[in-house]
Amino acid sequence: MAVQRMLKFVTVAKEMPEKRPPNLRAEDFHEIYREFAAEKAAEQSSRCSQCGVPYCQSHCPLHNNIPDWLRMTAEGRLQEAYELSQSTNTFPEICGRICPQDRLCEGNCVIEQSGHGTVTIGAVEKYITDTAWEEGWVQPIRPLVERTESVGIIGAGPGGLAAADFLRRKGVQVTVYDRNDRAGGLLTYGIPGFKLEKPVVMQRIDQLEVAGVQFVLNCNVGTDLTFDAIRGKHDAVLIATGVYKARDIKAPGVGVGGIVKALDYLTASNRQSFGDEVAAFDSGELNAAGKRVVVIGGGDTAMDCVRTAIRQGAVSVKCLYRRDRSNMPGSQREVQNAEEEGVEFVWLTAPKAFTGTPVDGVLVQRMRLGAPDSSGRQMPELIEGADYVEPAELVVMALGFEPEDLPGDWDAPELGVTRWGTVKADFRSHATSLPGVFAAGDIVRGASLVVWAIRDGREAADAIIEYLAQPAVVAAE
Repeated sequence: MAVQRMLKFVTVAKEMPEKRPPNLRAEDFHEIYREFAAEKAAEQSSRCSQCGVPYCQSHCPLHNNIPDWLRMTAEGRLQEAYELSQSTNTFPEICGRICPQDRLCEGNCVIEQSGHGTVTIGAVEKYITDTAWEEGWVQPIRPLVERTESVGIIGAGPGGLAAADFLRRKGVQVTVYDRNDRAGGLLTYGIPGFKLEKPVVMQRIDQLEVAGVQFVLNCNVGTDLTFDAIRGKHDAVLIATGVYKARDIKAPGVGVGGIVKALDYLTASNRQSFGDEVAAFDSGELNAAGKRVVVIGGGDTAMDCVRTAIRQGAVSVKCLYRRDRSNMPGSQREVQNAEEEGVEFVWLTAPKAFTGTPVDGVLVQRMRLGAPDSSGRQMPELIEGADYVEPAELVVMALGFEPEDLPGDWDAPELGVTRWGTVKADFRSHATSLPGVFAAGDIVRGASLVVWAIRDGREAADAIIEYLAQPAVVAAE
């Protein structure tokens, strides 16, 4: 009689990988979750109910074959589980670490909805791929046939890297252009090591370099190299720049010393972790050590900032958010981790002004939730006469990101953009208004998740392959 290895959610409780104690993990930038052991990964995978309609899969932007690789893990078929996971996800070990599973796959798990606690999908995904790297199952990218066509990719973030991987596997010659001195985009400089240790990113970039992907770093398109020059050099171009322009607020005191942008703050911290010399960190400008810190915002970037400040030795860290806990956009799991580490969340508050030069406090106005807006979320309303001053020597603005003016910066007025400044691209083919130019990721959809950028990059690469296969149109004499 065959042994039943699945459907054990009734008898086996949900169990996440053990977290390092808050007092220890707050002292360094190492990842906070310990690895599953093989037996524990198999046990947790066996809780999957093998749904006929797997909502976990349908709510994953990459439509990963989650029930199948959970079953393989439960049966000890880890190499097959990895190969299946890799077939739909270019970077499963990264998604396993940083995806907000509580809002995607795990949040839509059927046994979670029935009260048994979700399958810990992200932790198993991470375990499968980490094991694959350790065991040598991650194979070099070796195209069966080399092609003569070349593609230029502008942006070495998750969308650009996913497209580069897909195109190289098809034998296309790929060059990636990026303004930074290391590839990876936000994976390298925006996300702290306690969520994503940098060797995890670097090993994927190394894999692409060994496969023949050319990286042109420290390259500002429009300044160091024109957009037209890139178009002239390649048979197709993919714009995958992401969105990096920080949103700001207009309030008295904005712009004084001690008020910094979230990405500047996180980049300085990540560079320091790489061992780079960072003058703004050493001077204290982008260093929270010994300071009272206020972070403004409620998304995942704000969570990264508050937890970074704790590790840098801040005296206190407070996060101001204009709605309540249930309405914040950031991952609830990250909020819990931050609270465990000593962050205080001040809900229903917003900055009104900043005091001091350099900053020594935030004039905070209290809010309440009123009627829903067009999205269905309740709108914050000001409570008159309830203002107070929150002392702070460092204020980090984590209010989200907007697209840069690519048509203006690149001298490409014919590149179509939306009223929000994002690049207009066909939602199926990712083709832009310029022939042979495609766009993917946040520069099209606005600031979003890494997993969506990976999906967009893979889809765009597939569309580029189709475009390259079309016969050239010869102009009539």
